[in-house]
Amino acid sequence: MNLKRLKFIDKPFLISLVLIIGFGLVVLSSASQGISGDPYFYVKKQVLFLGVGLIAALLVLRYDYSHLRRYGIILYGLSVFLLIAVLVVGEEVRGTTGWISLGPLPAVQPAEFTKIMLAISFADFLNKRKGMLNTLGEILPCIVYMGVPFVLILMQPDLGTALVYIAMTVVMMFVAGANPRILGGLIALGAGFIGLMLFMHFQYGMWLPLEDYQIKRLTVFLNPYEDGKGGRGAGWNTIQSLIAIGSGGLTGLGLFNGTQVQLNFLPEHHTDFIYAVIGEEMGFIGAAGVILLYTILLLRAIYISFHAKDLFGTLIVTGITAMWLFHIFENIGMSIGIMPITGIPLPFLSYGGSSMITNLIAVGLVLSVNVRGRKIVF
Repeated sequence: MNLKRLKFIDKPFLISLVLIIGFGLVVLSSASQGISGDPYFYVKKQVLFLGVGLIAALLVLRYDYSHLRRYGIILYGLSVFLLIAVLVVGEEVRGTTGWISLGPLPAVQPAEFTKIMLAISFADFLNKRKGMLNTLGEILPCIVYMGVPFVLILMQPDLGTALVYIAMTVVMMFVAGANPRILGGLIALGAGFIGLMLFMHFQYGMWLPLEDYQIKRLTVFLNPYEDGKGGRGAGWNTIQSLIAIGSGGLTGLGLFNGTQVQLNFLPEHHTDFIYAVIGEEMGFIGAAGVILLYTILLLRAIYISFHAKDLFGTLIVTGITAMWLFHIFENIGMSIGIMPITGIPLPFLSYGGSSMITNLIAVGLVLSVNVRGRKIVF
């Protein structure tokens, strides 16, 4: 890559990203206290994941994203293969068969990496259909294209990632020019179908491709104390998260001082509920600050997507932005009790190797589109 292009890197995007990652390491240092023998065990591992992810991001940045079009179908096939492979040889973690063991190395979660591969392959798929997304017959192949990995993800079952796929599909199709009325109709039809399935399950015991605890989480967040166990069942995580955030007040209880976190009342507080740690120990100011940084990151990503040199680049960044936006909205939403618990991480903040590396690869792709979106003047 021509080094002159580096001057075009979107600085607000980069600065907000660095601040989020740095903030995340500080919060994780508090959240991981008392979980293992070494109080900084998870911080050290996160730094290692961060290093691997940064190397991957730099390699992606050096590569011209437009060349990825020739690998669209290969990436799609690889995604489907990995999602099938994890169903066959994967390990079950917290009720989901979504991990593949690599011996002495950390286990890998293929669903995380497939998000990026599908963003690229679906961008290529839509790019080839530019101007041909006006009728139901033209839109249905796109639904089927993303429907295959969606079904495979549900079979794990991983509801959170399945919903991410839906968000990416809808937003990318809209930006690609899909007929908004047909797209809106399909969304309404899908929402109605899901509602009907849930009604049939709760009223008549109809089978759903989810574990019982996952199904309960879809509704129990509305009243976590009505979980059949007085708040000690499926509603426990939501209740403890709300207590943590509520006790933080304006400025928080201070790092390492949160009772819900440090006494381990709040489960998974270094992964799924990292935002509750921020709310309890850094208060409203810290929690709002994180949302502000995410807002800047997302707005700059949107700016980059609409200044790309071609539709393919626009769609890649759009897919990544939709992925980040859904993760942020769902994760924060489940922490404050307005969304069901689906177990998806908060980008760049939650502990996790597959998540961190995937998100940094996504950053490399966004910046690759960014620096190649303008002509160089010598």
